Amino acid sequence: MTTNSAPTTALTHIAQLVTNDPSLGEGPLGLIQDAAVVIDGDRIAWVGPSGKAPATDNAVDAGGRAVIPGFVDSHSHLVFAGDRTEEFNARMSGRPYSAGGIRTTVAATRAAGDDVLRANVARYLAEGLRQGTTTQETKSGYGLTVEDEARALRIAAEQTDEVTFLGAHIVPPEHADDPAGYVDLVTGPMLDACAPHARWVDVFCEKGAFDGDQARAILTAGAAKGLVPRVHANQLGHGPGVQLAVELGAASADHCTHLTDADVDALAGSETVATLLPGAEFSTRATWPDARRLLDAGATVALSTDCNPGSSFTSSMPFCIALAVRDMGMTPDEAVWSATAGGARALRRTDVGRITPGARADLALLDAPSHVHLAYRPGVPLVSAVWHKGVLV
Repeated sequence: MTTNSAPTTALTHIAQLVTNDPSLGEGPLGLIQDAAVVIDGDRIAWVGPSGKAPATDNAVDAGGRAVIPGFVDSHSHLVFAGDRTEEFNARMSGRPYSAGGIRTTVAATRAAGDDVLRANVARYLAEGLRQGTTTQETKSGYGLTVEDEARALRIAAEQTDEVTFLGAHIVPPEHADDPAGYVDLVTGPMLDACAPHARWVDVFCEKGAFDGDQARAILTAGAAKGLVPRVHANQLGHGPGVQLAVELGAASADHCTHLTDADVDALAGSETVATLLPGAEFSTRATWPDARRLLDAGATVALSTDCNPGSSFTSSMPFCIALAVRDMGMTPDEAVWSATAGGARALRRTDVGRITPGARADLALLDAPSHVHLAYRPGVPLVSAVWHKGVLV
């Protein structure tokens, strides 16, 4: 059944296949037992029962193990330099710590050469890929000058298609006395320099960062340049972030830790995805987001790592799945869907996050008979093989 010059490959004897297509199998995950998948080039060509798999050039026996779509990590901050071990250690040890948080990373990132930043991005992308992440969004936000933000986005765009301009991460120290001037910089020269390298525009809408009016101005300016909004919303407390995200048609509102009933209703009645980032709550001992409340209201939920050097230094989507099931009220099925199809929704992608004919051939083979083991066996490296764009990596 070769349709081009690339050989076809069949994965057979899959104990349980998560397709994320209810029309192909059982339940919301579209589960198929004793399944097979055929890869043709970089695409899925066929899925179904193992005994009915068509002939292919190559075959891989899954040996009674589970296969899931590659994870879609829709929120991370990988373009940075430096280390904040001391900050984390102090926080976990109950000691006061007065270093500058994000500003510490900004200083280190500005001082780093391109090769250092490029190597760091490659390192964390590879780290995620080994754990099954085949689609990765990442942001700027640790440069906060026109030159450094544009540089971060250029470096990120070399290695991933999902790049977000986050010049509005915090107000940098040199603009501390003139936040309005910094907003003008972000919406003017910085946006002009950064828009060609990004798909998305984001803002940290939070007390101590950017208020609702500032965030609206930044996101509106980004949209006028063709960038689609996303929002860091309601992480540290109640605020306007979620309502602003829904109002502006943002692809996602990320964190969503502190929500009013009106916020939940707004998300449930919109196309804006609520992206939950349990690594941040784990690493800061903060209140867990209530995924159950969002799901029961009908909101679309994604899970992501928020990989960054300060508040969530993990690249492990399986770890975030385990946290979501243990501490956020999600079922294993819901958490796996949110880490795959949910992330794809947050990135407005239809070609990833599912194993269906025509989708990109991104798959993870688990050393387990079921996807439930991702939560059942937390901390165990269950991803034993990964196919990315049809290539075994």
